[in-house]
Amino acid sequence: MSQHKDKGTALITGASSGIGATYADRLAHRGYDLVLVARDAPRLEQLAARLRATTGVTSKVLQADLTQKTDLARVERRLRSDATITMLVNNTGVAVSGPLVGGDLDRIEAMISLNVVAVTRLAAAAATNFGARGTGIVINLSSVLALAPERFNASYSATKAYVLHFSLTLYQKLSPSGVQVQVVLPGVTRTALWARAGIETASLLASMLMEVEDMVDAALVGLDRRELVTIPSLPDMAVWEAYTAARLHLGPNLSRQQAADRYTMVNHASTRMSGGEA
Repeated sequence: MSQHKDKGTALITGASSGIGATYADRLAHRGYDLVLVARDAPRLEQLAARLRATTGVTSKVLQADLTQKTDLARVERRLRSDATITMLVNNTGVAVSGPLVGGDLDRIEAMISLNVVAVTRLAAAAATNFGARGTGIVINLSSVLALAPERFNASYSATKAYVLHFSLTLYQKLSPSGVQVQVVLPGVTRTALWARAGIETASLLASMLMEVEDMVDAALVGLDRRELVTIPSLPDMAVWEAYTAARLHLGPNLSRQQAADRYTMVNHASTRMSGGEA
């Protein structure tokens, strides 16, 4: 059975299977009531019924295709208006394999709509609700491909980089009001996402493939530690901290009044070689 039920409600997108369903299970056992969001209503109903029976939490289903504006708007309204919701698990997302050039641009556009537009709008809706109350948790699911775009196709990796950067900014805006933000960067995780993208997990190195339960459990440990960025596969968080420090070190020189000398010196040398300078 669940722990004491004073934690409010977690709204979880992409909840019918994989990462979303595992979050639902773990959060129900932590004492959260649930709103489960996905397209597959029968699977959602089965999951909701199981969690009600095993944990005693209230588990409701909100069927929605988040690539459709009307469905997305319904979920946004729920996030803005429901005072019982204390957590958003922004897990919605798909992958599209294959090249950008010559690829299926309609599928890529639909992926961007789900991975970027829906994630942004839902986070904004939750932030409005949570910020007004001075409490709440937003969890956004990114990917390690946000840090390693060369390892997959351009469009998917770019959507996950957006989620990472969006979350870093969201944290700056929301944390002063008491709202917790976490962005999770899984590595390759054994879910149906890969098969839907046309990639068999059997073709991946076993040493790279994490079970979904292990990934979510690690992410929740990171949440309890109030990590902003959680990378379940990373052995030493000091590596991430060094990466962040190096990125921030660029800051003072990213925008200046004049071009860097390394560019103006080239221009001066070119002028001299062309005889334009006495």
